[in-house]
Amino acid sequence: MSQNFMRHVYGWLLLTPAAILLITFTHYPTIATVINSLFSKGTLIRPSRFVGLANYKMMIEDPIFWKVLSNNAWFAIGTIPTSIILAIVMALLVNRAIPFRFLVRMAFFTPTILPMIAVANIWLFFYTPDIGLIDQIASFFGIGGHNWLGNPATALPSIIIMTIWKEAGFFMIFYLAALQNIPPELEEAARLEGSTRWYYFRRVLFPLLMPTTLFVIINAVLNSFKLIDHLFVLTKGGPDNASNLLLYYIFESAFSFFDTNYAAALTVVLLGLLAVMALMQFYILDKRVHYR
Repeated sequence: MSQNFMRHVYGWLLLTPAAILLITFTHYPTIATVINSLFSKGTLIRPSRFVGLANYKMMIEDPIFWKVLSNNAWFAIGTIPTSIILAIVMALLVNRAIPFRFLVRMAFFTPTILPMIAVANIWLFFYTPDIGLIDQIASFFGIGGHNWLGNPATALPSIIIMTIWKEAGFFMIFYLAALQNIPPELEEAARLEGSTRWYYFRRVLFPLLMPTTLFVIINAVLNSFKLIDHLFVLTKGGPDNASNLLLYYIFESAFSFFDTNYAAALTVVLLGLLAVMALMQFYILDKRVHYR
């Protein structure tokens, strides 16, 4: 056997473990989900049968689906920009020589390392009517109690606030790492030129952070469509689907209503939305990314 052939064999052997994992846990489940979405719900009496796009037609006619999709859009709009802005502000703060800087960093990052169920239970205590921390503080100012998670007008905003609290510290770590790789001479040169801090941030610092921002935005979009643990503990999508999100609706359809085929159709739509948004981010934001 030639040396070139042995190199190819050796290369494929090195790739085989990763390829097996990728096919088993990514490609096969995706293909199986698409196939299952084309079949009807099966029962002990009536087996599942091929129905084509019937599940997708039912989805279009499903008012809960559109409500959930709208909720997810508002959830993404509420969490993504705010989390990123807070992450940048926190990273700029802890990147400077401030007293007890390591404690401030730890305080900002602590929500990230907490388990999701633990975070949900902490905020459940905050939001509990009358006896919760928020209503206890409000009572000092003469403000009456409010059912934050039981009111359709405040249920989703309450989930948004909790998500921002948990995710901002996670994104801060990436911005902090990026800031520490930027040469300090750039800021010194900008000061010598008479630039203000805002001008330096807008014209020098933020463009250099754009590769990190692109990475963070992609992760933030993915996170905004995969929230389920917090909803399970806090609201279970209620009241009246006011806080229901797409992934939790998929979970409900599959494990509460036992309609796995309709859940598969919803999953296909979710994967399609994420793919389209990822491509848009790469093609639109990539033009603004300045690599060093």
